[in-house]
Amino acid sequence: MLRIHDTLTDELVELKPRIPGEISLYACGPTVYDHPHLGHARQAMTYDVARRYLEWAGWNVHHVANITDIDDNIINRATSEGVTEPEIAQHWEAIYLEVMDDLNILAPHDRPRATEYVDEMVEFIQVLVDRDAAYATDSGVYLRVRSVEGYGDLVHRTVDELAEGAGTRVEIDHDKDDPLDFALWKAAKPGEPTWDSPWGPGRPGWHIECVAMSLGILGDGFDLHGGGNDLVFPHHTNERAEAIAAGRTFSRYWMHNAMLNINGEKMSKSLRNYTTVRELLDEDPRNARALRLLLLQTHYRKILEINSEVIETARAGLDRMDAMFRKAEAAGIDHAAAELDAEAVAEFTKAMNHDFGTPEAMAIVFEQVRAANGAIDAGDPQASTAVRTAIELAGALGLEIGGDNGSGDAEGDAEIDALVDQRTEAKAAKDWATADRIRDELTERGIVVEDTPSGPIWRRA
Repeated sequence: MLRIHDTLTDELVELKPRIPGEISLYACGPTVYDHPHLGHARQAMTYDVARRYLEWAGWNVHHVANITDIDDNIINRATSEGVTEPEIAQHWEAIYLEVMDDLNILAPHDRPRATEYVDEMVEFIQVLVDRDAAYATDSGVYLRVRSVEGYGDLVHRTVDELAEGAGTRVEIDHDKDDPLDFALWKAAKPGEPTWDSPWGPGRPGWHIECVAMSLGILGDGFDLHGGGNDLVFPHHTNERAEAIAAGRTFSRYWMHNAMLNINGEKMSKSLRNYTTVRELLDEDPRNARALRLLLLQTHYRKILEINSEVIETARAGLDRMDAMFRKAEAAGIDHAAAELDAEAVAEFTKAMNHDFGTPEAMAIVFEQVRAANGAIDAGDPQASTAVRTAIELAGALGLEIGGDNGSGDAEGDAEIDALVDQRTEAKAAKDWATADRIRDELTERGIVVEDTPSGPIWRRA
């Protein structure tokens, strides 16, 4: 039984899908106008892990993640660079997709762009106007927030509580009936891209975009809506309000991942600790896997701390897993067809079924790595089971063990393999000077070589 923490009820609940055996998932994607940062990576990877586990566990998952390709930030960047909004969006979308691929994040089954759904947004807004849940002014079309029952339920606050701070969060528009009312359609401004509508030329508001795309692709009552917890209010609150006001059934469950800290402080452009994914990957190709391991060892609803020390610790953890793989290969262990450790699989499944408990799940993976090392050293025939189980369970969460030695740097690993082979040949020829020289070179590179009865294996120190 899969249980998740539902943001709407603030309780751990059983996820009962709309269609037995199938889960429909909508996860908010990026607004594409700049380099993707580590916050984008955490959000995308959170739902990648959830999807991978669900599919591994036998669920049929329909995963949708959008691209917001029209927005104030895109317009502002296009203006400053003297290019069109589509050029900005297409350029940064390509970079985002490249980075997601580098992080081994599965492409969603559908990746709609907001500009592809403007007609559906206009139709949705017309329904809201016809139901008197929205009204038009010179500046646009707005939702009547106080007409929506349970408007603040997702953030667990009343409308009056939300209204107290509305002046500091909501753009002032004296045409609006209420400060909380928000734009469904924004009237055209000089120099901005526009589309036709019954209320004149303009462009859609942010919140209506995700409603049109999620319901348009997944249909009413889809199972799970995900995103960062910074989106609970106002974005997801307003999405939900639009659907309710239109008489539609929106997401059945809500899931939100926490934010992250960089060197102990919340990541923020104003604090100048804003780290892009590309910067992290350029530091070391192993950081793609290290970031995933860090995420897996921190529950998705807890703040993720990122600094050089924890990144190095994660790389060391990867090296332990990869060294086990190389030891198994050197010992000639046939693990591909081995039986899985049924008890470990059951414990792993129990951990993941409890609100995607990845820290506990990864502890089981590392226990299998430890068991595999011990069994290989002892010549235990059960070693193949532990090796296969570790690889299988880590792979269920998108963490690959072995392969190109798992570093993400196949060329560099091949060079190290060659040096280790040369050292072995030198020792066999009793050329101790050459063997010592190669050993010293490997040590300088941070490589530790372990001589085993089956041959040498290496790992990073």
